Amino acid sequence: MPVVTRSIRDRSAVGRFPSVTLGLGEDEEEENEEPEEDDAGEENACRRWFRKVCPCCRPKPNDDDITDTVVTGIDELDEEEEIDDEKPVTGGSELDGLLLKVQSIDLMKSKSGENRTEHHTNLYQSDYFIIRRGQTFLMWITLSRPFSPDTDKLHLELKTGLLPTVSKGTHVIIPLVEELKTNRWEAAVVRQDDNKIMLSVNSPPTAVIGRYKLTVETTCANGQAVSKHDPANDIYMLFNPWCEDDTVFLDSEEERQEYVLNDIGRIYYGTSNQIGVRTWSYGQFDDGILAACVFVLEKSGTPPSGWGDPINVVRVISAMINSPGDSGVVEGNWSGDYSAGTSPTVWSGSVEILKEYIKNSGNPVKYGQCWVFGGVVTTVLRCLGVPSRTVTNFSSAHDTDVSLTTDVYLDENLDPIDHLNADSIWNFHVWNDCWMARPDLPPGNGGWQAVDATPQETSQGTYCCGPASLAAVRYGQVFLKHDCPFVFAEVNSDKIYWQRNLDGTFSQIYSEKKLMGHFISTKAVGSDERLDITDLYKHPEGSEQERIAVERACSYGSKAEAYSSPTAEDVSVEVSIDGEGPKMGSDAELTITLSNDSSEQRKLMLHSQVDVIYYTGVHKATVRKDKMELDLQPNEVNSLEWSLEYKDYKDQLIDQAALMLTLSGRVKETQQVVATQFIFRLRTPDLILKPIGKAVVGERMAVEISFTNPLPQVLKAVIFHVEGLGLLSAKKIHYGDIGSHASVSLTEHLVPSLPGPRKLMASLDCKQLTQVHGVTDITVEE
Repeated sequence: MPVVTRSIRDRSAVGRFPSVTLGLGEDEEEENEEPEEDDAGEENACRRWFRKVCPCCRPKPNDDDITDTVVTGIDELDEEEEIDDEKPVTGGSELDGLLLKVQSIDLMKSKSGENRTEHHTNLYQSDYFIIRRGQTFLMWITLSRPFSPDTDKLHLELKTGLLPTVSKGTHVIIPLVEELKTNRWEAAVVRQDDNKIMLSVNSPPTAVIGRYKLTVETTCANGQAVSKHDPANDIYMLFNPWCEDDTVFLDSEEERQEYVLNDIGRIYYGTSNQIGVRTWSYGQFDDGILAACVFVLEKSGTPPSGWGDPINVVRVISAMINSPGDSGVVEGNWSGDYSAGTSPTVWSGSVEILKEYIKNSGNPVKYGQCWVFGGVVTTVLRCLGVPSRTVTNFSSAHDTDVSLTTDVYLDENLDPIDHLNADSIWNFHVWNDCWMARPDLPPGNGGWQAVDATPQETSQGTYCCGPASLAAVRYGQVFLKHDCPFVFAEVNSDKIYWQRNLDGTFSQIYSEKKLMGHFISTKAVGSDERLDITDLYKHPEGSEQERIAVERACSYGSKAEAYSSPTAEDVSVEVSIDGEGPKMGSDAELTITLSNDSSEQRKLMLHSQVDVIYYTGVHKATVRKDKMELDLQPNEVNSLEWSLEYKDYKDQLIDQAALMLTLSGRVKETQQVVATQFIFRLRTPDLILKPIGKAVVGERMAVEISFTNPLPQVLKAVIFHVEGLGLLSAKKIHYGDIGSHASVSLTEHLVPSLPGPRKLMASLDCKQLTQVHGVTDITVEE
């Protein structure tokens, strides 16, 4: 780049090395007219000036010593103000010999080196320099000559974002000090070897996370020089759960291993009576995933100055993992038609999704549902250093009007009024917990926070949810941010039935208090067992504390004045299921139990309706309707066997194969209304995976996948999906048709790339049958 100089009159050069031009500004016209002669003249003037000022610099410097160094003037400008031409690059002139220049930077970023091991970033399968905030790291700098602390000065500069600013923490100037102190940006020389110095660099536990550009600025008696930015030396800064002063600090090493470093998890689904589980590959350390996570942050358009606060980062991630409004990572689809993308049940990990998002230049990946959103959020948060886990809530309410109740509207004949019944109950819903302090809330609200990326309702105009303090949810303190009312309703709202009166108004006729928030589940620490964390979200169901929390929460809801009017309860109805429940392709059998707790006879007309529903609780089709008149003797308990034949539901099945039985009736003598809804799923078979041969890194092995079709019909266009971190990249196998009740097997070959315990996962997808998957453990030897 040509050297552009400014007139000495235009700059304050006191005590600094001026731009070397003795022709000054007035001579520029002449230089343009006679470039050759003037060049020579300028060179002679420079030499004469050097001899007067610094005789030791007479020898011409060796060109090999010239590095990519920018010579700076006196007026230092922030990046957003500086003009490239005003910081000329030296190019072999004798000026270079006077400067202290950076010839190379070694960040010691080897995966097995001290930096990445001490920072717990050695598992990331990339060559980036990845560190955690609030902790020191080491680096070597090679200079053009030995560094003299008495006469030489040196500092580091880190810049992140489009407009780095010192006051906002996105332009960091790291001074050289004699002794490091905690909680601040500083560097100290810990070793010197001729022209090389080793620095120990400290970062504060509040530093902005993300990608920083690194440069080194040196100053000596003869001027300043700035090293050229090299993308290979970019620094990726993460949250630090090992640092006590970081707001994401987690004091249990076992929990850090699980919630930060474990790249495989378990996601639960089904119903509270039939809990299913599938393995999910988070893959937060896979090559390219960290870059993808930073890309997601950058694409959000939020200022990097807010990325030092995990509350902000989690909220951004919650919004960016879904697609509405911001072209986030995953597009949700609950229609049952996935022909334009991938069926949500096919995904078994986050890596393929995030890589496809990058490959598509930030266009949403099709398609996902709640467990996909939850799995990807866990990947991104763990990758960025926030302890997190995937959580499933069974019987999860979706409150659409901030009433903190789940409302069912019935007409005069006790039939549902569909257009008013906007609230729903999902068989299960998957979201995330993340761990952090909450200095923005009253004491006691830190710890686990709920965050939900599934786009259900907007929060401050954006489809995101959380972080909501689990402690606040448990005690009904729904006035605390963020989105506690919505999370509370999901786990602890009452279901209230309203009947339309002749004048068009509605009266509360019945309420159910124990329906929402059952068996809230996550993977246990250090094992594949299910951990029930319901007690973190709510007090024991029916306890005085739980009722107080509900009443406190609902007092802030939109129906506070109509809450929980008393009703007679001497007749009750319950539905139960035996064992693991019905299998796909078989008849479904349930037990209806009616109890009369009074000392008098009771008569009632019991209406029953069976619907096929999406797992979100949204109605798809009614399968059957019945009604029966029952006489209950004083203190009688009457159990009725109820069954649904396969032929009645087989043509209406959808994702998750969920059915809902609704019972309602009125007691003739007391006008008491009894009502309940029972959701059950039809169990699907597992894929059986059997490793064949010894698993050794770099050596070919095989896995046999077997499956039996449970349906009395042909499965059309079956696709198997297989993947495993360190074993096999995600792969689709188009198998074809599988006959009625037929058993099939196929063999897949793979070459393990990483040693240690690994999991290979497979899933099956076709129009007639979904939610079929399997997993096998494979221990790979070196």
